[in-house]
Amino acid sequence: MLNTLSFWDIAIIAAYFGIILWIAKWASGSKSKSGDSVDYFLAGKSQGWLVVGASLFASNIGSEIILGVSGAGARANMPMANFEIIASLVLILLGWVFVPFYLRTGVYTMPEFLEKRYSKACRNYLSVVSILAYVITKISLIIFAGALVFETIGIPFWTGAIITVIATGFYTVLGGLKAVIYTDMVQAFILLLGTMAVTAFGLYQIGGWNEMITIIGTAAENNGGPTVDRFFNLWRPMNDTEYPWTGMLFGAPILGVWYWCTDQYIVQRALSAKDVSNARKGALFAGYLKLLPVFIFFIPGVIAYALLQKGLISFSMDNADQALPAMITTILPAGIKGLAIAGLLAALMSSLSSAFNSSSTLLTIDFYQQRKPGATEKELVRFGQIATIILVIVSLGWIPFMKSLMGGGIFHYLQSVQAYISPPIAAVFLFGLFYKWINARGAIVALWTGFGIGVIRLVTEFMSNEGSLIVPPNSFLSHFLAINFLHFALFLFIFCAALLMLVSKMTPPQPEASLELVTFQKTDRSPGVTFSTDVLLTIALIALVLVLWFVFSPMGIGN
Repeated sequence: MLNTLSFWDIAIIAAYFGIILWIAKWASGSKSKSGDSVDYFLAGKSQGWLVVGASLFASNIGSEIILGVSGAGARANMPMANFEIIASLVLILLGWVFVPFYLRTGVYTMPEFLEKRYSKACRNYLSVVSILAYVITKISLIIFAGALVFETIGIPFWTGAIITVIATGFYTVLGGLKAVIYTDMVQAFILLLGTMAVTAFGLYQIGGWNEMITIIGTAAENNGGPTVDRFFNLWRPMNDTEYPWTGMLFGAPILGVWYWCTDQYIVQRALSAKDVSNARKGALFAGYLKLLPVFIFFIPGVIAYALLQKGLISFSMDNADQALPAMITTILPAGIKGLAIAGLLAALMSSLSSAFNSSSTLLTIDFYQQRKPGATEKELVRFGQIATIILVIVSLGWIPFMKSLMGGGIFHYLQSVQAYISPPIAAVFLFGLFYKWINARGAIVALWTGFGIGVIRLVTEFMSNEGSLIVPPNSFLSHFLAINFLHFALFLFIFCAALLMLVSKMTPPQPEASLELVTFQKTDRSPGVTFSTDVLLTIALIALVLVLWFVFSPMGIGN
């Protein structure tokens, strides 16, 4: 496709890279007064709500999310969009419940907070599991999706993967979090422009919204394709094998609490805020932005399906994650095509740079500094840069194994793996804030037991998909693997929470004086609360979520 790009497409893509590299150079050259490591890993703790919110959104919305959600749209898997909508509600928890504790304890990392609340063993557990999660659910998946983007413009997969790593790693390694979050802010704007252009031109090409509905209905009648209701319904019956409403309503928020409220990859952006008020407003701003993917990622996937039925674009429904790239390469005019490709690259680079910086922060602060407490600021930064390079190499090696777990598409793979590792971490963080009698012994037992069960599910599912494990019908293992991944997350969360409480009740409590900054006190309504615009913004965000749930329900536009 390289020879199909016009001068304006190439100029826009080149301008995008020029702007990003200039901003990264400016940000990396602007040092904070707090010291090199604070500047490199937490951007000097001086960011306002706009930068924090845009960075939260851009870090989350990578190419894997865009391709995955649009692919879900083409497959008529709208319940997947619930992950995006529920994230808006969980971001309210981040701003109102979690961030005040993180900021008043002055931590750099989430494992560091877990040590303050529980013990060094809990800190080590979270550090190891977080880095493992970055390899199998973030860095490798982002590189994989980025390589798919490059494939759409005629660059071979592995060549695209290497270009992805080098282009993003360049400014991440040199500039640290300050370079990441400022480029994130610009990339979020470019991403929104690009995806909105795809949506607008897609609808224009198909003949408008009503024509799209007609095409979907005709395809359903003629060849048994998904009905209109199937495309625009967020809620499916409890016995649905993929996305039951019970799993979405009760299981998905557990994944959300882990990802948005306790994961270094996301929370590090909030830690860079200048104060609690800016961190909270940034989280709420990101919550509003997270409502957009339904319209700019999922709907384009539906449009792509209609365009496919009409013969205007071509892609395989067996690989529906290519739906959005197929639209970009086929229907967009010169210039707009370059903008859309720049948007995909912006999503790719922002999420990958965030993963690089977060993983290097964990390795540096939670391992290197712990073993070498006398390390200088320059040594800490240098180690973080080297750690990033090593993680990239490991992540590239994971890609071939990852492909065998992706039968349901990129987004399904991402959420299912998170469902196996997030419940024990969510339980330990959430209950630990509210109940002082929950102790370190209960936490470490719940963490490792939950991790073991989750890994067993992940490994047996991988072996079963590969054909190396024969599962007898009606056996315990067959029933174990048959549990929907969202129901599995819910059951594992309940089990870990019960184990956490049981072991804590049977063992001595921690000294109450050590818990003053890391748990709710009787005098706490919520640390750092100011009842003003924050409250109104929160209420309005909840109302918008409820409206979306109604619109995309059996009583909404699909009927």
